[in-house]
Amino acid sequence: MPRRDAVSHRALSIFAALAATLAIFLTPRAASAQSFDYYILALSWSPSWCADKGDARGSEQCTPGANPGFVVHGLWPAQADGSSPTECGPQGRNPTRMALDTAAQVFPSIGLARYQWRKHGTCSGLDPQSYFSAVKQARSIVNIPPPLVAPDRTLQTNPLSVERAFSDANPGLRADMIQVSCRRDSLTEVRLCIGRDLKSFVTCPAIQRSDCRARDISIPAGR
Repeated sequence: MPRRDAVSHRALSIFAALAATLAIFLTPRAASAQSFDYYILALSWSPSWCADKGDARGSEQCTPGANPGFVVHGLWPAQADGSSPTECGPQGRNPTRMALDTAAQVFPSIGLARYQWRKHGTCSGLDPQSYFSAVKQARSIVNIPPPLVAPDRTLQTNPLSVERAFSDANPGLRADMIQVSCRRDSLTEVRLCIGRDLKSFVTCPAIQRSDCRARDISIPAGR
């Protein structure tokens, strides 16, 4: 009987070890840093976010005159299928004051910058300072179409026209490199796919599955 109990205990130990190994491979959080194909630069339309959530939170981003149009939402490492690995760790690497100073040059709030580092930056294979510098570099290659820099009135348009405006303002940017997002028929975000070298736009047809499906959309006036 003792021998049978020992065998059973050994079998249970082996099963537990196999289960733990499978969990490591199956969990989405197990994605390793640097295992991505390109970046997605997400630019949020600040007036829409403020009307939807920011005003209720008393966000500094929504102070009149603070951010009249597009602001950086995040820079996300992405894979060919359009998915973005998240929270890759190590979580203990907190941004330094110098890193946050760099972040403040592109993000509308330090709180958002910290969150984006934890969720997406840790999957870039970069340290916080290098990640925020990468966000700054990615933002620098994007030209905002003049009519969308800081409109003083609500604009009525459609998703295709927004795509075309960005393509006209950014040489080399094609329709299969950009995604327009909306909510309640209002523009919420524009996402652009950028190469890992942060120098040019790249194709990313997979993200277009989430394109805005509205026929017409409004673009709330800048603040």
